[in-house]
Amino acid sequence: MDLSNNRFDSAIPTGVVNLKDLTHFSLSNNRITGLIPESFGELLNLEFLDLSRNNLSGEIPKSLEKPRYLKYFNVSFNGLEGTWKRISYHELHRATDGFSRSKLLGNGSYGSVYHGTLSYGITFAVKVFKLELEGAFKSFDVECEVLRNTRHRNLIKIISSCSNDLDFKALVLEFMPNGSLDKWLYSNNHFLDILQRLNIMIDVASALEYLHHGNETPFVHCDLKPCNILLDEDMVAHLSDFGIAKLLCNEDSMIQTITMATVGYMAPDYGIDGIVSTKGDVYSFGILLMETVTRKKPTDEMFTGERSLKSWVKESISSTLLNQVVDMNLLSTNGREHSAANNCTLSILQVALECSAESPDERLNTKEIVTKLEKIKTKFLKNTKRVRQRLT
Repeated sequence: MDLSNNRFDSAIPTGVVNLKDLTHFSLSNNRITGLIPESFGELLNLEFLDLSRNNLSGEIPKSLEKPRYLKYFNVSFNGLEGTWKRISYHELHRATDGFSRSKLLGNGSYGSVYHGTLSYGITFAVKVFKLELEGAFKSFDVECEVLRNTRHRNLIKIISSCSNDLDFKALVLEFMPNGSLDKWLYSNNHFLDILQRLNIMIDVASALEYLHHGNETPFVHCDLKPCNILLDEDMVAHLSDFGIAKLLCNEDSMIQTITMATVGYMAPDYGIDGIVSTKGDVYSFGILLMETVTRKKPTDEMFTGERSLKSWVKESISSTLLNQVVDMNLLSTNGREHSAANNCTLSILQVALECSAESPDERLNTKEIVTKLEKIKTKFLKNTKRVRQRLT
């Protein structure tokens, strides 16, 4: 049934669900409004469903997991397009050479991530959940929930999922060819200049701003660190791994929980009392900013006892020791450019300390962080342009 390219401006007709043998259905390029009916899940023989270029609202109903043959699903919500393809276990197995070690991109708390290429040329990353671990089922459900309900250029995009209830659960994600921020910071074969690092931090801050303030229900990531920040072919950063993310009731709320987070990035209010709020993400972002500029992990062996990455940075920027904490790779041989880069890194570290204040009430919010980092970037570009003009 093809009803595309008309001027229908009402809701999707519910009578469609009576066509039990329907395999292909298109309502694309109309003015359809309202929700996708839950009853579409009763169309068990559906293979192709195109609802794109309409003005739908709400969410993709979970019942659409039921049609066993559904291979193509294209939908738009108020102009936001998204194509979803169902990929079978056998396709994933073949595309990753049987989930071989040669295709392994990395391991996380609840899953392993592989690189794959489908027979028709699409490359992807697939996160296969370790279902033998306690919490893996919940992690899969949470990550599906977050990725299904969020759309932002700096968040990793879900292509599909693959699940057979008890034996196998996986998320098929867009592939990030430049790997993680962790790789770029700590590999001897890679280098990021100060502007690239600043751009990446602005991308991550923008993703957090969207998660905290861009949805009716705020999301808290809970596990911000370099290996969860992935870079595409243009070095644009995408925040990933929402396996322990939490949903709050409103922007000002907090919840108490017992969950896994990464030592060194965890806010004190989270670690001691299990309090999860958007301000916990802000604290982690502050530590991430310091790590990105200093190229020192918060778990580095030099940080023992009372000494931490935060205290080390705080002591150094309040004296004349800034060059001792900044990554040596960022130090320019040109005096004037060195001064511009120094001023930039100092400003970034000051924002980092504001983010990582001990009291949650004293921390910045993500809207303020984005604004401050954008101003630092503008000033740095202006200063370096002036220096280069003088040199020529």
